[in-house]
Amino acid sequence: MTDLLARPGPELTAAELHDLLRLRVDVFVVEQEAPYAEIDGKDLLPSTYHIWAPGEDGVAGCLRVLADPGGVRRIGRVCTAPSARGTGLGARLMEAAMEYVGDAECVLDAQTYAEGFYARFGFAPEGEVYEEDGIPHIRMRRPARTPR
Repeated sequence: MTDLLARPGPELTAAELHDLLRLRVDVFVVEQEAPYAEIDGKDLLPSTYHIWAPGEDGVAGCLRVLADPGGVRRIGRVCTAPSARGTGLGARLMEAAMEYVGDAECVLDAQTYAEGFYARFGFAPEGEVYEEDGIPHIRMRRPARTPR
């Protein structure tokens, strides 16, 4: 399987950013029928970190890590192309994200069907289920870890 690529937002090429945005729009806006403002101004921030897997037609899977106040890391925009689902790529992306964030506290807003997937990486549900863009979500948090 293809090696993962990773870099901070300002280091993305125009072609890389295009391919990341294309996959995210294809999955979240078109496939899931959730029209929302995908271009949110956060992808090119110096504190944003992207991890992705190249695919035959652009990007096979990706996620981004944002820096929230207080040193908390926010993982989001986790998605895989239909052709890459069931291959373990989502887990590889999350493993790479966990390595990147290290012991920092992390949060994410999970679609509820994926709650068990994120639990595998130490995330626990927080609060009530809420609807975002017509899809049930739940906030999940992984507390900061004490270095050994």
